[in-house]
Amino acid sequence: MARGFSSSFFSLLLALTLVDATPVVQMRDSRVSLSIAKKFNFTGSSTILARDQARAKFLQAKAKARLSGVPLSSDVVSTPADNQVVSYIAEVGVGNPAKTFNLIIDTGSSNTWVGATQPFTQTSTTRQTRDRLAVDYGSGFVRGTEFIDTVNLGPGLTIVGQSLGVATSSGGFDGVDGILGIGPVDLTVDTLSPDTTSTVPTVTDNLFAQGIIPEDLVAVSFEPSNSIEIVNGELTWGGTDSSKFVGALNFAPLTRTSPASEFWGIDQSIRLGPSTNIMSNTAGIVDTGTTLMLIPTDAFSRYERATGAKMDNTVGLLKITNNQFISLPSLFFTINGVTFEFTANAQIFPRALNTAIGGDPNSIYLIVGSVGTPSGEGLDFINGQVWLERFYTVFDTANNRIGFANTPFTTSNIN
Repeated sequence: MARGFSSSFFSLLLALTLVDATPVVQMRDSRVSLSIAKKFNFTGSSTILARDQARAKFLQAKAKARLSGVPLSSDVVSTPADNQVVSYIAEVGVGNPAKTFNLIIDTGSSNTWVGATQPFTQTSTTRQTRDRLAVDYGSGFVRGTEFIDTVNLGPGLTIVGQSLGVATSSGGFDGVDGILGIGPVDLTVDTLSPDTTSTVPTVTDNLFAQGIIPEDLVAVSFEPSNSIEIVNGELTWGGTDSSKFVGALNFAPLTRTSPASEFWGIDQSIRLGPSTNIMSNTAGIVDTGTTLMLIPTDAFSRYERATGAKMDNTVGLLKITNNQFISLPSLFFTINGVTFEFTANAQIFPRALNTAIGGDPNSIYLIVGSVGTPSGEGLDFINGQVWLERFYTVFDTANNRIGFANTPFTTSNIN
């Protein structure tokens, strides 16, 4: 059962055209966009890999628990909170007059909430519900109260009656105010109490239901960066921005393999160079809340051997020499019959930021890490921010698929 508004509030004159062809789909522009900023936060105690692996472990456990109907075990839920390491942040207005909150964009969860740093203030548009909110993230958590309020995502993107969590306690969110959840709506089940069986429409769902956008989808444009904080991303609701990608959008159906099927999941294979198999075709997810590219333990061992890399235990990442980097082949990801090239430069951490993660300024670190479990577990990889920074991505709720395209930054040597 779904909760929330379904009536039309107002419409923008936006056009979206889909050509039903596999795997190539062309879209006409729809410029209803929100600029977003990339922000590094190095105040936590964990390495990037440890934080990402904690999130992966939690997402796997959460999905399996939901599918089985068995509550999460306490050792998973009680993972110590640690601050987000790398996040993409959107400025979101709440209430009337609107107060601005800085929210992490997360495709791995679907509730939107505020109050981790700035206090929430009720206005004339605020209505408290009977429900309490509880969401865990693997390396963070929020507990609070559900309100219904007006949410503004940018010019022409004002939602009336959006479910909004307001934190009474939270962990792992220093320097930000909460989460803008744009994952599948089913992830909201059991996040409210006593309304445990209801789904809570996401901001994307409500934009579509209220006639503000013509299609129930959101496109994500990230860009690689070697700065601690920079406005270098964009969310586009209801369509795409052709200035952010090159060539055609190629769509893949959401995977049917669980537990990846609970998220924005796809099937893909990976090879290194022309013929070295790294990962056979398997299921995983595309996730804005994960920093690195995570692959199963057996695939990671093959990648480590093939590259000659050595683990740097201080940083938690593989390290290669300059000569190894010069000869490092591209990784090739095959998704629904289409192959995407992930260059050698895309595979390394921005060298200008090495010291920020406790690394040596002259070293070369790889951004491919282990997800912590072997192939065949049903959520075997996570294409995180480092992958999304090279490929334009469309999360299409209405058609149960994800689209990918090359961008001007796919072959960038910025790192």
